Amino acid sequence: MAKDIIHNQVKNALIKDGWTITADPFELKYEELKLYADLAAERSPIAAERNGQKILVEVKSFVGHSFIRDFQQALGQWLIYLELKELVATDYELFVALSDWIYAKYFEDKKGLQYLIRKNRVNLIIVDIQTEVVVTWINWNDTKH
Repeated sequence: MAKDIIHNQVKNALIKDGWTITADPFELKYEELKLYADLAAERSPIAAERNGQKILVEVKSFVGHSFIRDFQQALGQWLIYLELKELVATDYELFVALSDWIYAKYFEDKKGLQYLIRKNRVNLIIVDIQTEVVVTWINWNDTKH
């Protein structure tokens, strides 16, 4: 199984952000379906939390021949993984990780893509690939959205 070209940078950014990588990749298996999210990570509980946080991360570089085709594939994958996660990994929250420059170029000011992201509640982790730092979390399950 081939890893996305920014896989290691995203992984390093999550580690820098305080996450422990628990699977690389994480198997989502239900009946005859066996799919793999790129990463699973968790953060140890702190005093203000009752439980630690757990996330599944699908890494996307969006560097194919067609951005819109890559986006269609990523959105379809998101929907499938989200449904399987609800069956076999309910204690995890699902995210798509992408670089900050791809987010700025294709998502930030694009109302159509922003609508699809909001409508499908696609959680995003935006990473500065050069410094391997998480820049922004967009979590639609967070009450701020």
